Amino acid sequence: MSTSAKVFGIMAEYTTPADAMHAAEKVRDAGFRRWDVFTPFPVHGMDRAMGMKNSKVGWFSFIGGVTGYTSGMLMIWFLNAIDYPIIIGGKPMFSPFAAFPPSYELTILLGAFGAIGGMLFLNRLPRLHHPLLRNKRFALATHDRYFVVIETSDPKFNEVETRKLLEAAGSRSIELVEE
Repeated sequence: MSTSAKVFGIMAEYTTPADAMHAAEKVRDAGFRRWDVFTPFPVHGMDRAMGMKNSKVGWFSFIGGVTGYTSGMLMIWFLNAIDYPIIIGGKPMFSPFAAFPPSYELTILLGAFGAIGGMLFLNRLPRLHHPLLRNKRFALATHDRYFVVIETSDPKFNEVETRKLLEAAGSRSIELVEE
């Protein structure tokens, strides 16, 4: 590692899902906030071991759906009752029953946009490069290895103490990852 490069974090390698889950529990209990676990497949119970809460993407989708329904109803009401009223045989200027299908479609459309936009925002995407992708050992995360990465931007990060924590959790290899 060159001394001029900025350090992104510290990466610990594990060989089994159980080892990685045990390490995740130790890191969670130590109070770290900016860290992640990388596995070649979903590991049941890892989110609980990491202390993760429910995703907030559903709220983005809900707000998008409510916005779609409301804007659809308001648009049809405005166009039929105010902007271009057509008086025909005593029919009402606005009927929610007739306005429901297009409003429903806008609910689905803006709900989907909200879900996609919320996911991109919460995952800090688009990120065109991630420092872990330059690390040769990290390529094993898609095959048969499990990695716990703690970022240096974490308030509790101390290289010596963090290394000791990961060693105590049974890591077989620990290394610093450069930006």
